[in-house]
Amino acid sequence: MPPQPLHIRPAIADDAADITRLVNTAYRPQAGEEGWTHESALIRGARTDPAAVAALIASSGDRAVLLTGLLDDALVACVRIEADADGAHIGMLAVTPARQTGGLGRQMLQAAEDWARTRFGATVALLTVIGERTELKAFYLRRGYRDCGRRRPYPADGRSGQPLRGTLDLHLLEKDLAERA
Repeated sequence: MPPQPLHIRPAIADDAADITRLVNTAYRPQAGEEGWTHESALIRGARTDPAAVAALIASSGDRAVLLTGLLDDALVACVRIEADADGAHIGMLAVTPARQTGGLGRQMLQAAEDWARTRFGATVALLTVIGERTELKAFYLRRGYRDCGRRRPYPADGRSGQPLRGTLDLHLLEKDLAERA
């Protein structure tokens, strides 16, 4: 059965609390609530907070957007896109754990790529993945991304949580968006 179509729209200020819950549940769920995309074994603490999400929504405009995916008026997915001279940076892709593995992540990623290409004029999509998240990295590689070989350390400021053991590396992946145009 094909994935259920989402109603995808830009986030509005009233979405901030729901997006925060969605992202924190997808990335750092409580035991027993995990989907396949969580990173609770690697990082502790919240992935984001309402003020940070509200700031992302407020900064949306000509070069940035936070998209939401709704099924029956319930927020089930989100993704952030921000364009600059390097391309479109895609991040904060989250699907509620109960709906993971149903194709919603693929739909949101495709919507982000389409938005980046058509609205921002981007020819390259960029994203970062924690290197230890091999299954998530494989998800993106299957969707046409490639590992650039560039690494950077996971942020040490604590705003996105704290690694449980030592340091973590972020791997930069990129995809040529012009191929699909």
